Amino acid sequence: MNKILPKEIKNIYQGHPIAFWGFIAFLALMTWRSIIHLAYQEYGLHQIANFNLISGDPDPMPVIYLFFSLWGLAQLIFCLFCWVVVFRYKELISLMYILFISEWTIRLIIYPLTDLGLANDERYSNGMTPGADFAPFVLIALIGLLLLSIKESKSLRS
Repeated sequence: MNKILPKEIKNIYQGHPIAFWGFIAFLALMTWRSIIHLAYQEYGLHQIANFNLISGDPDPMPVIYLFFSLWGLAQLIFCLFCWVVVFRYKELISLMYILFISEWTIRLIIYPLTDLGLANDERYSNGMTPGADFAPFVLIALIGLLLLSIKESKSLRS
């Protein structure tokens, strides 16, 4: 438990180096994703996620883009917090893995059970949605990296 919620923070990472660098790579990807969702809503929603344009009167897309942008903002705030952890509170990297695992587990399990699995519904999507289709692989990778992050590195053992 001290690996996940340390009593004292000294900014010394003690897990496996692969988990540390894997976290940085994953965090860079999640930061990029957040910026796309926040600043380029139309591109992220239609060209990357392959969601169809919905028409109506009034046009529903401005509201959809607004919520997509707010989602990107929430993601970006979390990513910025994770970057603070990387540079200042490295002991909390395992905790950050748990939070990302929680997000991706909900995306993989809860959304389809609550009929929010719109990413694979042909009425709303016209192709692969990376956040939905790659979720199982991301979740497995995150769990593996979490396990490596709580394992003490051989170079740190005396």
